[in-house]
Amino acid sequence: MNERQLLGLYEGILRCMLWEQGLMSMQAEGRISGFYHSGRGQEGVQVGAIAAMAPQDYLLYAHRGCGYMIARGMPMEVVYSDFLGMMEGSTRGIGAGIVHIAWPSLGILGQSGTLGGSFTIAVGAALSARIRKENKVVVCFFGDGTANRGTFHEAANAAGVWKLPIVWLCENNGWAVSTTFKESCAVSSIAERAAGYGMPGVVVDGQDSAAVHEATRVAIERARSGGGPTLIEALTCRFRGHYEGDAQEYRDRGELDRQRKDRDPVEIMAARIRSSVPNAEKELEAISERVKSEVAGAAEKAKSGTMPPRSRIYDYVYA
Repeated sequence: MNERQLLGLYEGILRCMLWEQGLMSMQAEGRISGFYHSGRGQEGVQVGAIAAMAPQDYLLYAHRGCGYMIARGMPMEVVYSDFLGMMEGSTRGIGAGIVHIAWPSLGILGQSGTLGGSFTIAVGAALSARIRKENKVVVCFFGDGTANRGTFHEAANAAGVWKLPIVWLCENNGWAVSTTFKESCAVSSIAERAAGYGMPGVVVDGQDSAAVHEATRVAIERARSGGGPTLIEALTCRFRGHYEGDAQEYRDRGELDRQRKDRDPVEIMAARIRSSVPNAEKELEAISERVKSEVAGAAEKAKSGTMPPRSRIYDYVYA
């Protein structure tokens, strides 16, 4: 990976982290309602994998943060506006944030309100691309808890049988809400399941965004060339609760503190850049200042948006 690519991954991770910090500030101010599932700690997986996608590819994101949409290039103010309930959001004021956002021009197909619903959507999207003879690959993110839903097994089997162009990407942070991975999964690795569906299973360090990028790049190339799906398991860390307000009393504080100190994807990428890029500190500082300005501008633009009229609730309602 060259210097520009490394700096690009760092910029993407930092943008996702700072965007979420802005959202947390809005939540503290009482501007948004509903649950939010923070992606802090898992930005490296999302940014690294999405950077390997081609512009025409499809993306089905998971519920852990909004780094997926930001990394794909969706305007930050639009995503903020969805949480604020503004007309400038992707749903024009009727969305509730993360599970309702779609942006077709970037291949962002949205999400299901039920965990695991995206698996069958991914199969349908990949099958449609094949029927239409479109050179598209579907990248479908999900968590280790979601991997235990029945839809995963049905969709993975269909994808394997038909050799569909799909990359299954499991963000294994070790927790299904408050249940550990060891307590909820019969195998020691999600990637082990790949053999049962006739596809490769790959395990990668999810905190190393460059490693995720390389694993995803290889899987996408395989899928695009007709080789079929791949199951990637990115071992990652969830720094915050399952949802904002979750006190995480079920977690060992020492382990969580060590993860935050030693496994932060922002710091891991910064260290890689410092060891391989000339004038690294100058480059990192320039990126930081630019991204901070972009995020702040997006937040202010979203806050000054337009609230939907009451009549908005009747749009797209049919009887």
